Amino acid sequence: MKSFTRRSFLKTSLLSTASVGLLPALGGRQTVKAQAPAAERVVGANGDIRFAVVGFHGRGGDHIQGMRGVKGTRLVALCDVDKNVLDGAVGKCQERGEKVEGYTDVRKLLENKNIDVVTFATPNHWHSLGAIWAVQAGKDVYVEKPVSHNVWEGGQVVAAARKHGRIVQAGTQSRSSPGLREAIAWLHEGHLGKIIRARGVCYKRRPSIGKVDGPQPVPASIDYDLWCGPAPKEPLMRKHLHYDWHWVWPTGNGDLGNQGIHEMDVARWALGEPELSPRVVSVGGRLGYVDDGTTPNTLIVFHDYKAAPLIFEVRGLPASEGSGKMDRYRGADIGVVVDCEGGSMVIPSYSRALAYDKEGKEIKTFEGGASHYENFI
Repeated sequence: MKSFTRRSFLKTSLLSTASVGLLPALGGRQTVKAQAPAAERVVGANGDIRFAVVGFHGRGGDHIQGMRGVKGTRLVALCDVDKNVLDGAVGKCQERGEKVEGYTDVRKLLENKNIDVVTFATPNHWHSLGAIWAVQAGKDVYVEKPVSHNVWEGGQVVAAARKHGRIVQAGTQSRSSPGLREAIAWLHEGHLGKIIRARGVCYKRRPSIGKVDGPQPVPASIDYDLWCGPAPKEPLMRKHLHYDWHWVWPTGNGDLGNQGIHEMDVARWALGEPELSPRVVSVGGRLGYVDDGTTPNTLIVFHDYKAAPLIFEVRGLPASEGSGKMDRYRGADIGVVVDCEGGSMVIPSYSRALAYDKEGKEIKTFEGGASHYENFI
């Protein structure tokens, strides 16, 4: 399977599912009628929007709780390739009086006509394929960031959503924050003058994941073939299957695509740049230890946008040897700083922004968070 690339897997999958006309470049004939637009669809029983969550050993747990908290929604299905995780969650739902169906295979879940919405919190390599399959099955989708493991995949999600008239929303929750929306609008009104640059930082301690001498056993409760999905099915060459997938290329993107998605999204928002940067330079590496990780823990990325440059930086090592403290940039270890001719704006969280004049005096504060799940619904 090493020679079976993600792109070829996606192409084959797209061509063999309900719609074979996703993009002209993929070939094939359009033999299935497009699904009805969202406004024309029948709402779930009793008016509820019936949702399912795929992957909930980590972030997906927040999907369950967050969606439950939105009026008019009802959890009806769960999917996870780890049977122990799945059975435990289904059991807890039953204790709450929720009638929930459990699946290990997302393809079986998508055959369920009683599901209106599917949310994905799987490892990154499953995001695009899962989202595409879901919209082809007539579901709306909430997918965690990053939407795609690479740029090409993201384009396929956009094309599928448009073709099938489905809603696909990404887990970039800053966009739903009234505080940040007000701050960005105020910035765009020119109160701080022309933007000089936007800088995002992710100074987040990431220790070594260790180094193994050979293939590691996969827990018996996990369907490893399904876990790998569109990624190469290779032996497990790290101590932990879960979470540490972030730090190897076939499944993760390091903190560039983990935490950094949020900061770069806000920085682009501030710059008013909705598209990919025309040119990008990235320099970095995995420094400070030798382990089984392959993604950089130290990285600088320069996006050459027309409005102003966007600079993003990852630091996974502490400020000094033996210290647990991280460096900070303008008071933030995770956040965005927008420098302007007349001052600057510091955005240190998903729901807060502070504006400063040229002398560094705080002149305005913006605050207020909201539910990104409620926004989606």
